[in-house]
Amino acid sequence: MNMAFGPELDLRCRLIRSLGVLRDMLPGAFVEPHRRCGKPNCRRASGKPEDLHPQLALSVLVEGKLKIVRLNRWLAQEVRRGVDLHRRFQQA
Repeated sequence: MNMAFGPELDLRCRLIRSLGVLRDMLPGAFVEPHRRCGKPNCRRASGKPEDLHPQLALSVLVEGKLKIVRLNRWLAQEVRRGVDLHRRFQQA
């Protein structure tokens, strides 16, 4: 029976547990661009940086092309968590 124990195995186990579930990982970047409003009566139609509408999106490469997936606010937290998990996995 050749089982490896010790600090290296313990470190690997802690690393795997800290990464979370692999299926939850999302490659890409969580981005928050801002845009002008198309409604003429909206104060955000001015184009001033402080008046722009925030958007939540996932920026990801699909078949070598950059794709932007817009997100609802209720989904943004889960996507941000998945992107963070993927980033931590890549760094490890």
